Amino acid sequence: MQTFVKSPRPALPIFVPRTITSVLFFGSTNLRFRSFLPLKRRCPDLLFPSTRLPPATSPSLQSSMEKSCSLLIHFDKATPAMANKIKQALESNDVEAKTDAMKKAILMILNGESVPQLFITIIRYILPSEDHIIQRVLLLYLETLDKTDSTGRMLPEMILVIQNLRNNLQHSNEYIRGVCLRFLCRVAEPELMEPLVPSIIGNLDHRHSIVRRNVVLALMSIYSIPYGEQLLDHAPELIQQLLVSELDASVKRNAFLMLFNCAQFKAVDYLVSNIGRVSDWDEQMQMIVLELIRKVCRTNRNEKGKYIQIIISLLNSPLTAVV
Repeated sequence: MQTFVKSPRPALPIFVPRTITSVLFFGSTNLRFRSFLPLKRRCPDLLFPSTRLPPATSPSLQSSMEKSCSLLIHFDKATPAMANKIKQALESNDVEAKTDAMKKAILMILNGESVPQLFITIIRYILPSEDHIIQRVLLLYLETLDKTDSTGRMLPEMILVIQNLRNNLQHSNEYIRGVCLRFLCRVAEPELMEPLVPSIIGNLDHRHSIVRRNVVLALMSIYSIPYGEQLLDHAPELIQQLLVSELDASVKRNAFLMLFNCAQFKAVDYLVSNIGRVSDWDEQMQMIVLELIRKVCRTNRNEKGKYIQIIISLLNSPLTAVV
């Protein structure tokens, strides 16, 4: 078992992308996610090494350091022959071999290896696959892939990917829809999201709560990207209507969280119209209510009296975290 010795922090900590959300370990066919904070406790030298990184001297290096990162995976440097082996495995009929090859392709991209020839092979042999594990790994690959060329335009091959994502959003299996919606939460390219918006909104009326829960998160993510408000100018109204008719607690929580982040005045209107029911909401919903009240009162101190009744009702809550 490896042990990590904490070293003294340098005067200036290195740049760590704020958008790192998870650490992914490819130990088996199943993908295991671990939170980022436990990694910080287990391996502090990852965030604060004993030696400083050399400064970025070229604009290209600076731009590569500033790119967001949603996956952090340990991997030794790839060999030149690995790309050919990956391509052969992708073209085979063995599902396990394809899965392992996709994992290695993800690792190569995350370690700075440019393998554009593999993208065409993946489009031909992996995209049409109906195996659920391969589809999950494919979404991770698309998450790490640079979807634009050197001029900033979307790659022409992404048209086929968009069609595949549209099919997943209309799939009969609700879990495939949910996984696809979770993937869209980590996409920041407006050109890719624009043709998918009608299919995403259509899932708001799905009968399974796992789909509705994830579609709200996807809408909140799209609304926050550049030009997202133009793509979803009516999204706050749709979410407000969903809040009124929704019965599932997790879907209501996500919907209220979206209004809190994207249309605060609508969240306040919903809260004021449901003052008597706040004490019956679940813990996470009440925590969002407290954060909303804190945020509103900081910007407008004259509004404090409006929320006294809510604060008193939450003080009597049996939930320790809320009190």
